[in-house]
Parts: sequence; structure tokens; C-alpha cells
Amino acid sequence: MLGVDGCPKGWLAVRLFPQKGGKQVPEAAIFSNFNALLRSEWGQAQISLVDMPIGLADQGRRGCDTLARRQLGKGRASSVFPAPRRPMLDFATYQEANEWGKAQGEGAGGGLSKQAWNILPKIRELDACMTPALQVQIREAHPEVAFLRLNNGQPVSAAKRKPEGREIRSALLTENGFKQLGDMWSQIVTAHGTKAAHLDDFFDACALALTAQSISLGDQVLHLTEGHIDSRGLKMEIWG
Repeated sequence: MLGVDGCPKGWLAVRLFPQKGGKQVPEAAIFSNFNALLRSEWGQAQISLVDMPIGLADQGRRGCDTLARRQLGKGRASSVFPAPRRPMLDFATYQEANEWGKAQGEGAGGGLSKQAWNILPKIRELDACMTPALQVQIREAHPEVAFLRLNNGQPVSAAKRKPEGREIRSALLTENGFKQLGDMWSQIVTAHGTKAAHLDDFFDACALALTAQSISLGDQVLHLTEGHIDSRGLKMEIWG
């Protein structure tokens, strides 16, 4: 089972697989691009959850984003920013994409946030790899929704890059099977350098790996969707 999050040097992946006796052995790695991940043995995971939009509306807001914000409530809803509409992938600058969105009107989705623009290259990269058939294996997820589930249905109120937020998320991951978080993070830093990924990227990937594991075991997870399909046949849904 795989949890994947975008990071400065590419894609940070965390996988869980059973060892003899049922013990989970987590591993972490960074891949320079999503195709490299897919071509590797890691890409053969039964379920991979990725913190990146999959399935993009041509106009209007995605229902799954709205459902995720409702789940997280007022304090953490801002962590789910609206995904770009598919036509926005073709613009070369933020100004062009934002002005196009605003010209469509708020009813059609409005402008584009800077946060969404900053990850647009990774959205394009993932979108180029995705097919409806592949979406059985590779699905969109949101770490804050995953942490909400691990936290007994309560959103983690502290921001993930603040010390308190990191402490809470670390404790939740440890309680759910990640006993060597510090060692895993040290190995990533040693192998790729201090600027390859942020600690919260690592925590997010761990949380998604746990959700992927829960899905494979048939445990109850959050599946946020209004059943919409985009123009490429991709489902617009968020797991957590």
C-alpha cells in the first residue's frame, strides 16, 4: 500500500506491506517524476493514494473539494483549496490562468488560487499519467482528511508546519504503526538532502499509506464524492 505526496524534489512515497507475523514494515523513497514511480516496483502497489487532484472539472467547483472542506470544518477547511479547472492546465502564467477563471464568473469557478498554481506542474504531470483504468489503483486523497480519521473523527486543529501540529501528527502516526518515524526521515534526508522534501510531506505520505492499507483491509474510511466524472473519464473523489 502506498501514500504519495508531492515534494520539492519530485514525489515522496511511503509504502506499507506485511511481513511474516503480520508486522508492517514501512519504507520511504523519493522519485524524480511520477512516471518513474509507476515504472518502479513501488508502482505495482495494490492501492496508491496521492495528495494531488485527479479528475478536473471543465467549469465550476469540484463537489469532492466542498465535501472535504465540510468534513474539516472552519478551522482546517482552508487546507483544501479548489482544484484548477482543466482548461487552466494550458496557461503559461498565473496571471493568464487567473484572469481566464475570473472571466468565466464565480458560478463557473472563478479565479485560481496561488496555492493551486504552484502545484500545477505536478497536476499536469499526474494527469498525463492517469487513465480511468489506472484510477482503480491510483486514487486522490487528502492528508488532513486522513488525519481526521486517525484522530477519531476530529480535525487536527494545529497547522501541520507548526511544532504543535507536527507533534500531534507524529503521535497519531506512531499510534497507528509507524514506530520508526525519526529513522525513516533521517534516511530520506541522508539519501536526498535537506531540501528534497519537507517533514510535513513525509507525514502526509505516511497518513495516506495508512488509509490505503485500511481500504485494502476493508476498514471504514472516508470516501468523499458526488459521483462526478470529468471529460477524460476520471472520477472526481477524495479518500481519507
